[in-house]
Amino acid sequence: MGFNDYSSTTFTATKWLGFVTAVWVQAISGNNYTFSNYSDALKSLMNLTQLELNNLSVAKDVGKAFGLLAGIASDLLPTPVILLIGSVEGLIGYGTQWLVVSERIRPLPYWQMCIFLCLGGNSTTWMNTAVLVTCIRNFRRNRGPVSGILKGYVGLSTAIFTDVCNALFSNDPSSFLLMLALVPFAVCLNAIFFLREVPPSATASEEKEESRYFTIFNTVAVVISIYLLGYEFVPSPSRVFSLAFAVILLVLLASPLAVPVYAFIRTWSSQKNESGLDVEGQIDEPLLKQEETQQQEGEVVAVAPQTTEEVPVLQEKKRRPVIGEEHTIFEAILTVDFWLLFLSFLCGVGTGLAVMNNMGQIGLALGYVDVSMFVSLTSIWGFFGRIISGTVSEYFIKKSGTPRPLCNAASQILMTVGYILMALALPGSLYIGSIVVGICYGVRLAVTVPTASELFGLKYYGLLYNILILNLPLGSFLFSGLLAGFLYDAEATPTPGGGNTCVGAHCYRLVFIIMAIACVIGFGLDVLLSIRTKDIYRKIHSSRRGRSRKSASPSNGQ
Repeated sequence: MGFNDYSSTTFTATKWLGFVTAVWVQAISGNNYTFSNYSDALKSLMNLTQLELNNLSVAKDVGKAFGLLAGIASDLLPTPVILLIGSVEGLIGYGTQWLVVSERIRPLPYWQMCIFLCLGGNSTTWMNTAVLVTCIRNFRRNRGPVSGILKGYVGLSTAIFTDVCNALFSNDPSSFLLMLALVPFAVCLNAIFFLREVPPSATASEEKEESRYFTIFNTVAVVISIYLLGYEFVPSPSRVFSLAFAVILLVLLASPLAVPVYAFIRTWSSQKNESGLDVEGQIDEPLLKQEETQQQEGEVVAVAPQTTEEVPVLQEKKRRPVIGEEHTIFEAILTVDFWLLFLSFLCGVGTGLAVMNNMGQIGLALGYVDVSMFVSLTSIWGFFGRIISGTVSEYFIKKSGTPRPLCNAASQILMTVGYILMALALPGSLYIGSIVVGICYGVRLAVTVPTASELFGLKYYGLLYNILILNLPLGSFLFSGLLAGFLYDAEATPTPGGGNTCVGAHCYRLVFIIMAIACVIGFGLDVLLSIRTKDIYRKIHSSRRGRSRKSASPSNGQ
């Protein structure tokens, strides 16, 4: 799409500038996880029971079910259009909630509020689809780090919004919602100009260069997360201190711009000695064709050309591809592996989302007046879970062909321990539980994204990703709307004027026990998926080792 017109220097700078704007979009697209910051204001303003409030949060997550539209659109529309749709939806959805909470308009009927929360929730699916699909296609040989970095910033976004609102507006729910409406809209308008698909790296040296740059992005992200974490422990910061915190945070978020600037200068200086046609020579190659012959799933494709004379009819019949090849959506959902991935994902993200949606009430039940710290802890440690798991899972694939789903299995066990701790309600257990749930929820998101692309291909990845994301509204409905809502109301005491309240460890104990059991089931599913896909990852490992040794023979890597 016009890439041939680019000089090598402009091409390189644009590629990395697009990734920087993708990082910014992800840093503001976790607004869907911030419900606990203003849920109490909605509950008191609209006189809701906990079940009604939880169903509002489910409506927000149901917005993600309509992410299927974003997935279909990702194969038909350019990235800027998808970003624009998401930003406008968010402006309307969160803008209306701001009007209600700020009491500029009277509370809308319950069903109308559900629609606007659904709109706000759906907006993030367009942003996430645009960013993830584009970047994983652009950097397909570094899928783990790309997923970890981008999903890591989604995790940080809750803390970014929470801490900036705390610093500037004393954690006012009305100001918080105004930020959720305006900031993502402005950032997406900026990304529209720079984020688009470009040809992926074509040589081993370019792949190594990408890895070095991703190390820089990881380092900056870790610095930001530690900076946010440090702010949580500052007791009663002054107005001047808070303003300084917000300014430095913005500078840190802008600092990744150094990567495209450096890439531009480096490429420009090397152009004096090189023709720079290395990348452009690959441009006419279809995105996935190139991937099939060189990438990790090369095992089946490498064999196909040799048997073309015998296969024509067979290939029509055997059009159900092997795991690791390109799948259509219907072919993917007919596989056992897809449902193992889908259901294990439900056990992890569904239970994690229930905790995040109910964090306000969980904290109040355990005697905490201000729960914003727990929201931020979940967000920040969710970042660590995403960014570390993306890089570590990639490392072990390259090193020994370890199946990526094993990372998910480990996270499910840790999550089980976290829920048991919260069920026991020991002193400090909510702090530990917030951290554990954040880490494990982050691992699930960061690891499942590249796993799906490795098992079922990139051709229909936008739609496939959004089918997996159906687990968010489904999990929210099952674990938050039904389980947590009903069990909390069964323990709660009605309050005058409508609504109810519950104080004590018993309010959520049974909820945590049931979610711990769900995580044990998820662990079993992940282990089974790891066993079923170990040959795929062994071949991915062999393919990458052969590539790094510049060996053209796929049989070398066993």
